[in-house]
Amino acid sequence: MASSKNENKDTERVSPYSDEELEYFKEIILKKREEAERELESLQSTLRDSMENASDESAYSFHMADAGTDAQEREKTYMLFNRTKKFIRYLDDALKRIENKTYGVCKVTGKKISKGRLEAVPHTQLSIDAKLKRK
Repeated sequence: MASSKNENKDTERVSPYSDEELEYFKEIILKKREEAERELESLQSTLRDSMENASDESAYSFHMADAGTDAQEREKTYMLFNRTKKFIRYLDDALKRIENKTYGVCKVTGKKISKGRLEAVPHTQLSIDAKLKRK
């Protein structure tokens, strides 16, 4: 039984950052999450309006090129909407890693992710070295 405790301890990585630094990153993440939530609401509103306007078009003012453009804009907005939802999930996962004190550790190399990288991409789980190797 003692060996399984040691195995768990080996697989659980501890953040190389202090509690104060983790709080700093948490604030960055919460700010980005708030901005993303606002963007998500805006995109959702745009999609709703677009769908309402699509059904309001009369046969006389409706042109095939306009319909194609409208459909393309809706598709682009929907893609942005999904991308923003995914970004929020990544930010939520980063917040969980902060709570678990596993934030800031590269999931590939197991080494500390630089502070500058985390400030730029606070949800990342890869160091620059690991990211470059994946390309």
